[in-house]
Amino acid sequence: MSDMPTNPGSRSEGASTPILDALPHPLLLIDPQGRVAEANMAAESFFRASAPVLRRHPMSHFVPFGSPLLLLISQVRDRGAPVNEYKVDIGSPRIGSEKIVDIIAAPVADSPGSVVLMLQERGMAEKIDRQLTSRGAARTVSGLATMLAHEIKNPLSGIRGAAQLLEGSASDEDRALTRLIMDEADRIVKLVDRMEVFSDDRPIEREPVNIHVVLDHVQRLASSGFARNVTINVDYDPSLPLVFANRDQLVQVFLNLLKNASEAVSGGHGGEITLTTAYRPGIRLSVPGSRERVSLPLEFCVRDSGPGVPEDLLPHLFDPFVTTKANGSGLGLALVAKIIGDHGGVIECDSQPGRTVFRILMPAYATQDET
Repeated sequence: MSDMPTNPGSRSEGASTPILDALPHPLLLIDPQGRVAEANMAAESFFRASAPVLRRHPMSHFVPFGSPLLLLISQVRDRGAPVNEYKVDIGSPRIGSEKIVDIIAAPVADSPGSVVLMLQERGMAEKIDRQLTSRGAARTVSGLATMLAHEIKNPLSGIRGAAQLLEGSASDEDRALTRLIMDEADRIVKLVDRMEVFSDDRPIEREPVNIHVVLDHVQRLASSGFARNVTINVDYDPSLPLVFANRDQLVQVFLNLLKNASEAVSGGHGGEITLTTAYRPGIRLSVPGSRERVSLPLEFCVRDSGPGVPEDLLPHLFDPFVTTKANGSGLGLALVAKIIGDHGGVIECDSQPGRTVFRILMPAYATQDET
């Protein structure tokens, strides 16, 4: 590491730079004055600034006041030995919220006071862990739905039939009560029907799907219905490959996300929703029960300008029966997570006031030859 340049005026032309740029983790060299002396490409992406911009400022400019990262640098200088710190939140408005990282810091032997930092972002791994927990909860709902279908729907059918018979001979005042009984019975049956979706373990019928055709269809449905008073913008990558998926289920996913986004912005003025697609190579996940690692390069986002998701609700957002709506069932996002999970993908949510993003990562369609 001692070959890393300390001259803040330019990026080194030495042989070490391509090697450091190839590392997937942010790597920085902090000089004795606390300024960024060098940064690799991953650090530029992480801190949302080019290397020349990073070198113009001290490290304290890019992290919150009193950040544990700054204390860690001081500890390394005092001890003259490496220090590791895990699950450190260095998020800020400048680099984004929920920036949870593991920090590896070490002194530079031939440059007293200089410290090398390597950051390992934990955000994706922890979000995936939360999603696996949500899927476990969904499987619990699956068993519950099967039981409810047998133990509740049949008695409800009898109750509704009895109320319907009474309605014919009831007075006007009593007829309103029999109608209430039938309406509530129908509502419970619809709720059970929605829960039964979780118990459907049949293989998904999939085909190559153009995600932009799906999003355009969903946008038309939303604009002519629940989102007619909301501005919907699009930012598509036209070169995006096809996704191997069930078209109808993708329509259901994005209709649900658009409906939530529309309800989030409808209370404000000038609310906007933005649909984006992008190709993000480099994201690979291990598949449970297999040694293979699956690539998830396709990114689909639904972003809204609403007030955001309450912080205490965010970790449990995809669990069944979790909702902020007064009359919500809390099954919509749980179903979205199940569908995306069944397709081998991942859904995550980043939220702060004025900007909430639901991000879906999915595998691209591969022909037999490519496979």
